[in-house]
Amino acid sequence: MYRSKPTQAIIVLAVIAVILSVAPNFVADGNQGYVTSAAELKPSPQDRPITTLRDLNRAFTEIAGDVTPAVVTVSTEKTLRLRQNPLFPDPFLDFFYGPDRRREPEEREFRQQGLGSGVIVSPDGNILTNHHVIADADSIYVRTLEGRRYPADVIGSDSKTDIAVLKIDATDLPIVKIGNSDDLQVGELVLAVGSPMSENLAHTVTQGIVSAKGRSNIGLADYEDFIQTDAAINPGNSGGPLVNLDGELIGINSAIVSRTGGFQGIGFAVPSNMAIGIMNSLLSSGKVVRGWLGVLIQDIDEDLSAALKLSSQGGALVGDVVPDSPADRAGFEPGDVITQMNDRKITSSAQLRNNVAATAPGTEVTFEVYRDAGSRRLSAVLGELPSEVTAGGAETGLEDLLGFSVRSLTPDLARQYSINPNLSGAVVTSIDPASSAYRADLRQGDLIRSVNRRQVDSAERFYGLLEAAERGQTVLLRVHRNENTFFIAFTL
Repeated sequence: MYRSKPTQAIIVLAVIAVILSVAPNFVADGNQGYVTSAAELKPSPQDRPITTLRDLNRAFTEIAGDVTPAVVTVSTEKTLRLRQNPLFPDPFLDFFYGPDRRREPEEREFRQQGLGSGVIVSPDGNILTNHHVIADADSIYVRTLEGRRYPADVIGSDSKTDIAVLKIDATDLPIVKIGNSDDLQVGELVLAVGSPMSENLAHTVTQGIVSAKGRSNIGLADYEDFIQTDAAINPGNSGGPLVNLDGELIGINSAIVSRTGGFQGIGFAVPSNMAIGIMNSLLSSGKVVRGWLGVLIQDIDEDLSAALKLSSQGGALVGDVVPDSPADRAGFEPGDVITQMNDRKITSSAQLRNNVAATAPGTEVTFEVYRDAGSRRLSAVLGELPSEVTAGGAETGLEDLLGFSVRSLTPDLARQYSINPNLSGAVVTSIDPASSAYRADLRQGDLIRSVNRRQVDSAERFYGLLEAAERGQTVLLRVHRNENTFFIAFTL
């Protein structure tokens, strides 16, 4: 039967297509040598074209399949001892001692259980999670995707960033790939994995986008640079990973904003770069080592910007300079506006504080400051910020000795306790009424400005000045309360 040439050509092309579809698909190297099959170089999901909904579905399932083996459920248990007065009289004792006898309070034990998530970051069992997941726990266990249960030890914990590092005795564990959270863009698709609400819901995967970056002044931690996401996060997700489409860890899920206690589309994750930096510091030195400049800083509002004749509200305003600090030696002055650090633009005081803290002590850093209607460059060699956070929880031991705990002043705490937000110091957030500090008139909501006549600009500074404190030592505090400043002295 006669066929036209175009028809013959179509048949030939169809045959070639069939042959190519069943033949091995090889990829040439730069020297035209055929070194491996395309199957062995299978591109990651985000590099493959998405032409159907099935392709999109396959991409998400592959990412989830790569990440979930490295996610663990973290279970904690804490023993609480409470003293309670007897609820009912005892007729037998009343017969011998009379009904007016004094009834001694009874001590009872209660076991409080907690649930969170974590992610394995090394084959030998290092696990990242949140500080608040394991804080004050008497025992910690983790359960893997395979259902294996391991006791976990706390390598170190940092309440100021809400990051903790656990260790289990295991080898050849699946791990998550670490991503660079600085490269994250608003609008990127992300997945959250964890154990919301119950251990029976372990390894739940939810999907969303990056809603915002650099969220601070939320009142969740002292060092805040949160990634905001609308991926569903609920109680129990804390400590679990937030991953990008490369399957890389770009955040540790930490908190939600909710009027009901459940998911409402606003979740926060600690950036992976911050979390890994804290982990490396805890693993290498047993404590969190932070850089220290020695300036008291604040954000610049519209009125301050106009008064200082600034072209924008960006930067961090220096309110004071700590004597004999790196900033003092570098020539910083009150009223300086820090606009750049190592050529990186500074948009807020929180950003500057995070950047300085994340820089190793001994590093020479260049700052651009605005002063007297002009810009100038100052160089400072950062010192080490005294840190209360060490492996084993030195912070908790010091708080037990003091009888109270403090946090750095944040806008949220300033509103809560009616404190001038332009001040700096350490806010008393809880205090034991039986402590000597309470008897000396220290109260919750007081702002501590100095310890033993040494200035305090943060909770880290406060704890650092008292890290060598011993029982029997007298402590002198300069305290701000209700627009009044006074001294309090008490004995540990």
